[in-house]
Amino acid sequence: MDKIPSFTIDHLRLRRGVYVSRRDDVGGEVVTTFDVRMKLPNREPVLGQGAIHTIEHLAATYLRNRAEWKDRIVYWGPMGCLTGNYLLVKGSLEPRDILPLLRDTFAFIADYEGEIPGATAKDCGTYLLHDLPMARYESRKYLEEVLLKATDAELHYPA
Repeated sequence: MDKIPSFTIDHLRLRRGVYVSRRDDVGGEVVTTFDVRMKLPNREPVLGQGAIHTIEHLAATYLRNRAEWKDRIVYWGPMGCLTGNYLLVKGSLEPRDILPLLRDTFAFIADYEGEIPGATAKDCGTYLLHDLPMARYESRKYLEEVLLKATDAELHYPA
């Protein structure tokens, strides 16, 4: 079998950042998949399951409620490797196009207080697997160390 494109990225050189993972034509419209990489692959501990689950609930809710973006958001969800998330957005976009949105999203999560949206047995398949304090911590760390200081090195995959 051929390797899929995401398995051809050099994860030993990959930094925390925001990258275009792929662009797909879906029904005549381009959908851009962003690699929202929060952890250094194979070089630092991954996101805890409860933290990334909470980040998923809060980010997906926030993104789908932003008036100017909600109709363009296709999907937000965690990577299986637990080093980040995927964001799928309608349109042919670059990381710089969504940096303000991601900054706002991670600031929202970093400051979030209250009940986690959709964290009930009726609404979620693993509703007890949440960790708001760690979701807040990881989101603030990513916001301050990566999103607010992003250079080209954090916005383009390593060659």
